[in-house]
Amino acid sequence: MSDDAEQQAEEIEVLQSIYEGDENFKQCNSTTYQYKYTEGDKSFILEISWGPTYPTEKPNVNLEIFYNQHLLPAVKEKILAVVNTEAEQWIGCAMTYTLFECLKEKVSEILAEQTEEAVVARVEKIVIEDQTETSKKPEKKEQLTKAQKRRAWDRAEIGRAGEKPRGWDWVDIVKHLSQAPHQPS
Repeated sequence: MSDDAEQQAEEIEVLQSIYEGDENFKQCNSTTYQYKYTEGDKSFILEISWGPTYPTEKPNVNLEIFYNQHLLPAVKEKILAVVNTEAEQWIGCAMTYTLFECLKEKVSEILAEQTEEAVVARVEKIVIEDQTETSKKPEKKEQLTKAQKRRAWDRAEIGRAGEKPRGWDWVDIVKHLSQAPHQPS
């Protein structure tokens, strides 16, 4: 077993013992881990996955998760910068726990830039872009001539076999009863 594989196996045991019972920690598989950071009503998930030569090289850091779609690009960049700076210092050592904890200390500072106004403005900008794209493509409706409309109407009333649909001459019972004189019982 290589030195990297041994260190990974040890780190798996350490992570499982440290984060046992922590609802914010998730082990996706033997080399991918996620941690959910929450500050008030704001939150995001950081995903760290190890390559085959981890910890000799930095792990992959991923924020492109569906849960994080609300994060502003500037906030994502700041998170990645913090994690990558910390990872540079720990190359050659098990660093997943360190990266998760480093980010815990700075989460309120990072999420301070994630304001609701900025998120709403970003969403409105996306909606406006979508509307301009759809407005460029006018919807074509099928135009029928009077003769085509007449034939379609005749087909609907008479039917394919040349006979009128069942009940075409039925008397409107409600109308008929409302016209009949009421007799006391």
